[in-house]
Amino acid sequence: MNKAPRYWVKAKKILSKRDKVMKKLIENYKDGNLKTRNDVFFSLCKSIIGQQISVAAANSVFLKFKKKCKNRINAKTVRKLSFNNLKSCGLSKQKTKGIKDLAKRTLDKSFKPNLIKKMTDEEAIEYLSNLRQIGRWSAEMILLFTFNRSNIWPLQDIGLLRAISNNYNKKYFPPKSFLNKLYKKFSPYCSVATWYLWRSIDNEPIQY
Repeated sequence: MNKAPRYWVKAKKILSKRDKVMKKLIENYKDGNLKTRNDVFFSLCKSIIGQQISVAAANSVFLKFKKKCKNRINAKTVRKLSFNNLKSCGLSKQKTKGIKDLAKRTLDKSFKPNLIKKMTDEEAIEYLSNLRQIGRWSAEMILLFTFNRSNIWPLQDIGLLRAISNNYNKKYFPPKSFLNKLYKKFSPYCSVATWYLWRSIDNEPIQY
């Protein structure tokens, strides 16, 4: 889980040369890198739980969810939990349905995460978005944190937009033209740039 993606060192050098702000962030935050749990089910559950609530609230709900699962977050464990038992963790009805449906589709193999490895980013986002409660943002988090794809630029993420505003002295929300400019400048390592921008506004490296 702690090993950096193989492109990480090269990406840091390239981003540092291309952008002064990114160079400063890379120099300031030497305490980590993008990590993977390599556990799609776990990460999808965490992503569903974290939707549209604060990080603190999400962490609180997730700890309760983890406890209900007796520290074994997998499809078989979730399938055995009743709807109300799951909901009592602090989950909304829709999020509970999403997690239960994910367990069902994982077990009946109508969802096959191994297929994602051979897909392009956009194909993978479309495939993941077929799951209940998974939209573009959640799919991008999975590609970033579980599959460590190198060029994810999650522009629906409020934290990323806030970090860009802070670091580049832009109004909130940053203009679309500027976001596109950064995308071109950071490609094919937008994931690395995203990680450092998030790091600039969070005391601890983010993880899904």
